[in-house]
Amino acid sequence: MITNQAYIFMIFIIIGMLIGILFDFFRILRKSIKTKDFITYIEDVLFCVLTGVILLYSIFTFNSGEIRIYIFIGLLFGCLIYMLSISKYFVKINVFLLNKAIDLIEKIKNILLVPINFMRKSVRKIFKPISFIIINLRKNLSKIPMKVDFLKKNQKINKKMS
Repeated sequence: MITNQAYIFMIFIIIGMLIGILFDFFRILRKSIKTKDFITYIEDVLFCVLTGVILLYSIFTFNSGEIRIYIFIGLLFGCLIYMLSISKYFVKINVFLLNKAIDLIEKIKNILLVPINFMRKSVRKIFKPISFIIINLRKNLSKIPMKVDFLKKNQKINKKMS
């Protein structure tokens, strides 16, 4: 019985470490990718849900659904061991790697966009004279009603004088 409890205690120490890694995963995302507050709230809820699912699954799988105090002590102990030992290095290394991956993706995106930007600039050069004509037509067409009004007024004045 005691060996079984010691075995379960060790399992929950490992699960506590896994929960610490999951927590650090979200910390890494927050340090690497700037998100809005709403997304941060969603990440927090997702962390809580995932942690709850992991705990429920572990309790039912390894301890037949029985909740004992040593389970929570093991979880806390595992989290503390992870946070005090390798968490700092895990976060630094993964933030560095994720930032490098983001930079690489950004460079690849820029390289792939070169032909598209070239085509867009070429099309703009082709259509620039056409847009110039259209802009001038709009300006001139907008003046036509004023000219028509001016002509009508002149006709009325000429009729009155005659």
